[in-house]
Amino acid sequence: MPARKKAPAKKRAVKAVKKTAAKKHAKPQLKTSPVRIAKIIAGLQKAYPGATCALVHSNAWELLIATILSAQCTDVRVNMVTPTLFRRFPTPAAMAKAPLPELEELIRTTGFFRNKAKSISGAAKGVVERFGGKVPQTMDELLSLPGVARKTGNVVLGTAYGIADGIVVDTHVLRLSRRLELTLNTEPKKVEQDLVKIIPKDHWIDFSHELILHGRAICIARKPRCADCTIEGECNSSDKTWSSH
Repeated sequence: MPARKKAPAKKRAVKAVKKTAAKKHAKPQLKTSPVRIAKIIAGLQKAYPGATCALVHSNAWELLIATILSAQCTDVRVNMVTPTLFRRFPTPAAMAKAPLPELEELIRTTGFFRNKAKSISGAAKGVVERFGGKVPQTMDELLSLPGVARKTGNVVLGTAYGIADGIVVDTHVLRLSRRLELTLNTEPKKVEQDLVKIIPKDHWIDFSHELILHGRAICIARKPRCADCTIEGECNSSDKTWSSH
């Protein structure tokens, strides 16, 4: 039988380039085995024991308003604004009667202050008129309040009431969940749906707190500090098929 001829060098090179390109553009695959999830959780717990919400608050009402204000704003900035806001309007009843121009001025530095003023005023009125002045403890009731989406609802339920109804998905949780190959989605609601299927329910609350802290300190959007990461062994963020956002 005659020996098989090798393809010309040029053809071999072209084939190699095509193979590399195909691999580069291959659709990422999720890696969500229970063993891997357990390793990720263990690494985060080790790095952030006792992780909790960074928004300063003394009750569910203050946390609700602080979380609404945190949209497109840092927690640090919100924590600079809320002490004065709550001294002036300490209860839902007081804030429900607050003049919008005064609310706008008090929260101006959090950004989008006009829309946020309407939201916190509407939320205050809703809490007073429909829930007897107490922040409700169900997701559906929270979502009925102006300015409240699932992220805010999960923050309030998890942090203020210890109720695990879902997982908070902010910009950090979304970015890290994709880097860790836990989701292919980019919409917060769909990312949350993916996460609640693979993260044990008894860790839903802590998981979001830990990812948020990790996203701020180590796994930042640009130039993540992989050398300092406790879960680096479970991460393939250097694979260019995965978006960093």
